[in-house]
Amino acid sequence: MKIETIRLKNFKTFEDVELVDIPSFCILVGANGTGKTTLFQVFGFLKNCLAYNVSRALNILGGGFNEVVSRGKSEQPIYIELQFRLNITGRERLATYILEIKQINGKVVVDREILRYKRGANGSPYHFLDFHRGVGSAVTNEEDFSKTKETLTREQQQLDSPDILAIKGLGQFQRFKAANAFRQMLENWHVSDFHINLARGSKEDTGYAEHLSITGDNLQLVAKHLFDEHQEEFSKVIEKMKERVPGIGSIKPEATADNRLLLKFQDGSFKDPFIDKYVSDGTLKMFAYLVLLYDPSPHPLLCVEEPENQLYPTLLLELAEEFRSYAQRGGQVFVSTHSPDFLNAAKLEEVFWLIKENGYSKVKRAKDDQQIVEFMNDGDQMGYLWKQGFFEGADPK
Repeated sequence: MKIETIRLKNFKTFEDVELVDIPSFCILVGANGTGKTTLFQVFGFLKNCLAYNVSRALNILGGGFNEVVSRGKSEQPIYIELQFRLNITGRERLATYILEIKQINGKVVVDREILRYKRGANGSPYHFLDFHRGVGSAVTNEEDFSKTKETLTREQQQLDSPDILAIKGLGQFQRFKAANAFRQMLENWHVSDFHINLARGSKEDTGYAEHLSITGDNLQLVAKHLFDEHQEEFSKVIEKMKERVPGIGSIKPEATADNRLLLKFQDGSFKDPFIDKYVSDGTLKMFAYLVLLYDPSPHPLLCVEEPENQLYPTLLLELAEEFRSYAQRGGQVFVSTHSPDFLNAAKLEEVFWLIKENGYSKVKRAKDDQQIVEFMNDGDQMGYLWKQGFFEGADPK
C-alpha cells in the first residue's frame, strides 16, 4: 500500500490543500503551527472513525465538528480524499477514497463516502462503494472481471446511523474486496507518539506484544517477542545499537521473580548489566525506534513526529536511512522534523514544507522549487538550505 495523493478541504488549518506524487519516505518541515501535526491527525482521525463513529472521532480529535472544521467554514463539509496503491484481487490498483462530513441540525453525518478504482487500464473508475447519509450500495462481485459496469452486482445497504462509515461494516466481509482491503489498511496504520517515561521500567509480562504501541509503553513486551520469536530481527536491532551507542554490548529482556519484564543493557566495560531505568533517554529512544523499524510485519503506514528529540545529531542521518529502509520493505513513512541534521539525509523528492498564508496552511515541495533543485544538484544538503532560509515562507519570522 502506498498513498500517492492527499487532498483536504476545511480540515482545521487546511482550507484546501493537495499533496501529490507522495514518495514512500516523506519528510515534512515547517515552523510551529503550520500544520504538520494536523496532517498526521488525519490518519488517526480516520482510524478512530473506523473504530467508533465519525461523531466520536471528531470529539477525540478536538471537541466536535465545529472545532475541527476550518474557521468560517462550518456550513461546508470536511473533505478528505486519499489516492493510494492497493492490492485488490491479486493486482495493484490505484484506488481513491473520498469522505465528506457535514453537520446538519447539530448532528454529524457522513454526507458522502466513496471508494473507487479502475478495473482495467482504460475507462473511468467504478464506484465499488458509494454511500450518502447512511444509505448506499457496494459491489459484491468486483473480482469478476468478465462483468461490465452495467452487470456488476450491487448490494443495497442501510447503516445503523448516518455517522458510521460504510467500510466499518462492509470491510469485514471478503466479498466486498476493495472495502475489505482499505479497512485492513486503516486498522494497521501507526501514528507514533512515543513517551520515554512510559517506555521505562518493569512491565507486566502479559499483554499486546506483536507491535510497539503508539506511546511505546509495551517496549519490553515487544522486545521479548522479538527475542523469542524473531531472533534474526532482534539480532539486527542489537547490531545497530552497537554501531550507534558507545559501549553497548547487548540488550536482553529479562523476567523478574514477580512475573514482570525488564530490559537489561550490558556495557562492554562492566561485568554486570544495568536496567533501563539507568539508560539515557537517547539510548532508550534509539532502541525503541529500531524495535519499531525492524518489526517483522511492517505497518502499511508509519507516522513519526520529530524523531530527533533526545537523539545525538550525528545519529539522525543513520535514523533517516533506517526510516527509508523501512519504507522500501513495504511500510510508507511520514516524518515531521525541525532538525537540519535529519533533513541533510533527505533526497530532493522526499521533502514537503508547510507555510501559513492568511491563517491557512499551504504545502510546497522541494523538487518544485528551481532554486533548491539547483543548489542540491551542485552538492548542497537539504538541511543546510533549510537553515539558511531557502525554503520560501517557512521562516516563522
